[in-house]
This record gives sequence, C-alpha cells and structure tokens, in this order.
Amino acid sequence: MSEPTHPLRVSARGLLRRRGVWLPSAVILGLLSFVLSLLYLGANNDPVGSTKDLPIALVNTDRGTQVAGKRIDLGARITTQITGSADLEEKVDWKQVDRRTADDLLARGKVFGALVIPDDFSASVAALAGPAQRTPHPPTMTVLTNPAAGSFGSSMATEINRKVVATTSAEVGKQLGQAAAHRTAAATAAHTAPAQTPGAAAQLMIADPVHLSVQEGHPLGQHSGLGLSAFFYALILVLGGMLGANVIHTQVDTALGYIASDKGPFRVVKPVQHATRVHHFLVCSALMVALSMLTSALAMTAAVGVIGIDASHLPLLWLFGTCATAAMGITALALLAVLGTPGPLASMLVLIGLAIPSAGATIPIQALPDFYRFLATFEPFRQVVDGVRSILYFGARTDAGLGRAWTMVGIGFAVSLALGLVLTRLYDRRGLHRATPRLAQPVPVG
Repeated sequence: MSEPTHPLRVSARGLLRRRGVWLPSAVILGLLSFVLSLLYLGANNDPVGSTKDLPIALVNTDRGTQVAGKRIDLGARITTQITGSADLEEKVDWKQVDRRTADDLLARGKVFGALVIPDDFSASVAALAGPAQRTPHPPTMTVLTNPAAGSFGSSMATEINRKVVATTSAEVGKQLGQAAAHRTAAATAAHTAPAQTPGAAAQLMIADPVHLSVQEGHPLGQHSGLGLSAFFYALILVLGGMLGANVIHTQVDTALGYIASDKGPFRVVKPVQHATRVHHFLVCSALMVALSMLTSALAMTAAVGVIGIDASHLPLLWLFGTCATAAMGITALALLAVLGTPGPLASMLVLIGLAIPSAGATIPIQALPDFYRFLATFEPFRQVVDGVRSILYFGARTDAGLGRAWTMVGIGFAVSLALGLVLTRLYDRRGLHRATPRLAQPVPVG
C-alpha cells in the first residue's frame, strides 16, 4: 500500500527568495502608482491655466438712453469690450443670447453661468452722472450660477464674471469721475455755482458704481451635494459594473472548479468541469445583465430611500443605472476573458484610472489638458455622469446629455460584447482552453 503524498512545503524565506513572487508585484504596483499619479494630478494640476472655451452666456437687455441729445448704449459697448477682451479670448466661449435662451442653456447644462446686463443699465449710469440724488439707483449687473452643470465649473464662471463686473465698474467709475470734473471746471470757468456736490456716499458710488448681484441660474435641491451627487451616483454604477464583473467571473470559475473557494480556514475545491471560453463569457455576461437590475435598484434605494438625495424620474434612473452598470460590467468581463489575470488591472485602468480625471464631473472638460479632453470623447465614465446629471438635475432632457449618454452606453455594451465573443471564439478554435493543465513534478526548494 503506497503512502499518501503530501504537498511540498516551502519556508517563508525560501518563498521570498523567489524572484517570481516579489518582482512582478513590485513592477505592477510601482507602475500602477506612477501612472495613477500622472493621470490624477496631471488632470487637476492647473485647471485655471488649462481653461479653454468655458461656455458662459452673455445677455444684454440694455435699452440705452438719451443724454444731452446724444444716444448712449453702454450695454452694447460693454458687451463688445467683454467679448473682445484679450485676457478672456481663449478661456471663455461667450454665448451672446437673449434672457430666454440663456435660461434654456442653463437648464440644459450647456453653460456654467451667465452675465446679465439689465434693461435700465445705461439709464442708471446716466442718473449717477446727473445732479445728486437722495436715493440714487445704482446700475446692477447680474451673475447667474449653474452648479448643476458642475460646481467647480460654475465657480470658475462666477469668478470670471465677478472680475468682468469689477473691471466694468472701474471703467464706468472713471468715466463718471471725468464727467463730474469736467462739469465742475466748466462751472468755474463760467463763474457760476456748480451743481450740488455729491456727498461722501455718492462719491464712493461714483467711484465704484456697478453693483453685482449673484443668483442661482438653475436652482438645485438642498440634497444634491452642491452638484456632486450625480458624480458619486455615477461612480457607484461604474464600480458596481467593474467589481460585479470580478465577483461573477470568480464565482463562475469556482463553480467550474478552476479555482478554489476559501472561506476563512475552510477551503473547497470542486471537480473541474470544462466549459468553452465562449460559453464562460456568455454565462458571465448573462449574469451581469440580470444582476445589474438588482444592483441598480438597491443603489437607488439607498441613495433616494435611505439617504434622501433629491431625485426624480426614478424608473428612468433605475433603467439607466441598470444599462450603465451592465455596460461597464460587460467591458470588464471582456477584458477578463481576453487578458486573463491582468484583466482586473486593465479594467480598473480603463473604467477608473483614465475615466475619472476625464469625466468632467469635478473639473469641467474645458479646464482639462488636451489629452483628457480627447479621452472624454469616448471614456465611459463621462457618458454615465452626463446621463445621471441629466436625470437628477435637468429633468431627464435628452439634449442635456442624456441622449448622448444612451448612445455611448449602447455602443460600449455592443463593442465590448462583440470583442469578448470574437476573441474567446478565436481562443477556442485555436485550442487555447482553460482546462487545468497536468501539473509538473514538484521541485524541492531550499
């Protein structure tokens, strides 16, 4: 009777001496840290300096006025100065529209803010240039914010508009001061009493005449995370797809006996059952689609039912979440099926590493370096963010990003499914099956 064979034991020191244990880990982890540092910090290093064509609406409703028989239209003059500013020429894409169109652009997330010149602007400035008034009406320019389009982008647009208003106020104040000095000089030359001299408060108003009014252009609910709830909800969907793919792939492998199931100190190894790569991929994909319905429902239940984020169009939010999670999962499964062990790293890089910096969820696309703007045209995270943002903030309008999101999610699902099927079929035809190979005889280790 032969004695039972025991697995060859290896000491910790002997295991650590194996180059194949520590060298691949060092290379992979080192490159991963290096690449992620480049991607994340490279995208956010200088958003102001990288800003190009940030869309801001410019509304001029000024009716102008008549002063001493001359037509004055300060609104048109200021608009020309703003759009022709060399400092903002490449940074801002001014959308010169009427107020109704500006409100529509804000409601669709197409602009990060708006600057409004009121209809009585010229008349208010002319009134300051005339005789002193007991209660002068200061000219006011209104800045409309749009955190729904992105809180950081809205803040950038607001800061730009603040500087524009400050510059405009300084220029108008200079003109008013020159006009007041000219009137005083003329009165002195004519030996007549000048008009009533403005008081200290009026003089301060003349020096800095234009007031700034900041208002919400497209209001958000109190429980919207200042415009960031869409980003975090999209992150949940993407992670659900990526992590779900890894879980499903592992469970199918365990059921087939390809890998052991370790639960604490207990280890279970099932008999190996052969399945083609195509069938393996199809089973995992079917599970991914079916379970995406559950994960989307539970994510929405936690976000809306438990936490209480502001959300409407709940059936649509669930449906889009299901499709987005499934598309991300199929992408990860295709990478796992094609690449094998490196698959999780590749899916993490594609769905998270490259995707988050180019998603436009925190830093707007217009404030990213050119490389990330290129990624944003096809990276899946950006499409999911746009879709969720449209559903949560913009009434689920297709022209607010939801239409493009549906299209890109559908394309991503179809391309990933086709890629997985084609390559796994190719592997099968070449006999590259996943059946457990015959183990080589163990070699003693010192």
